[in-house]
Amino acid sequence: MRSLVTGGTGFVGANLVRRLVADGHDVHLLLRRAYRAWRIAGIEGMVHLHVVDMSQRGEVARLVETVRPEWVFSLAAHGAYSYQTDLQEMMATNFVGALNLVEVALGAGAEAVVQAGSSSEYGFKDHAPSEDEAISPNSEYAVTKAAATLYFQFLAEHRSAPVTVLRLYSVYGPWEEPTRLLPTLVVRALDGRLPPLVAPGTARDYVYVDDAVEAFLAAARSGRSRQTVYNIGTGTQVSLREVVDVVCQQLAVKEVPNWGAMAGRSWDTDRWVANPSSARADLGWLPKVSLDAGVKRLVEWLRGDKDLLAWYRATIGESSHP
Repeated sequence: MRSLVTGGTGFVGANLVRRLVADGHDVHLLLRRAYRAWRIAGIEGMVHLHVVDMSQRGEVARLVETVRPEWVFSLAAHGAYSYQTDLQEMMATNFVGALNLVEVALGAGAEAVVQAGSSSEYGFKDHAPSEDEAISPNSEYAVTKAAATLYFQFLAEHRSAPVTVLRLYSVYGPWEEPTRLLPTLVVRALDGRLPPLVAPGTARDYVYVDDAVEAFLAAARSGRSRQTVYNIGTGTQVSLREVVDVVCQQLAVKEVPNWGAMAGRSWDTDRWVANPSSARADLGWLPKVSLDAGVKRLVEWLRGDKDLLAWYRATIGESSHP
């Protein structure tokens, strides 16, 4: 397949790109001008790189008309990290850019367009929400992602477009941003230490990145699914205490966690879990990697590249919090 990927130098996007390359696809990356290439190190010559302003429909159209992709993966995002606070940039990337891409791609005959959504579109829930449940976005970022999801649903319902939105829960694994929770935990634990932590009851549904990539491929293969939006998570809630226990057990860390040393964030909650039953029924998707196995893979990946591990250590720094 000729595949076009936005956000291909981001965490999930880079893992998807590497999988597409390994599977023999003709892969094109649509990149912003200030992209960081470290996640695609070693495969730059195996993909086509195109620098485009996604907020400019004409630029997007010219590229798509040239490439004529069969599969399109829309993973470009802004606002997922606490330091990304520019609302205009969120709108330009998460909504306008996604809208331009899907419209142009469908017009060029794409067989499938798969959009990366976010579990934050639901807002705070005391249960595992299904995809048809009312959303209540809990941040500016979540609002922009929800807006894109609503437009994709409109395209599917009123134009029978082959579009899918995957609402991702807490994806982790190789190539994740160093300052995120699990990379920070693992890097510190490799030195026999622990970072400052928020409350131990803070909960997430952690899904390994290889499983998330499988969901994108399953959605692309399906083209037009029974529904437009799918939850991508394990269906198992895990507390921060449990995550720390897994890391400490695997790396024999004796240090006692300093709970509450880091202030809670506005998005922290003790209830956050996916209902992935629709993805299982319609896409045949099931997460295969347990948290214990996923942490082990992350440890092995970091240990396997001394230079990369050193860079992770330097990036996290002594004062950084996960």
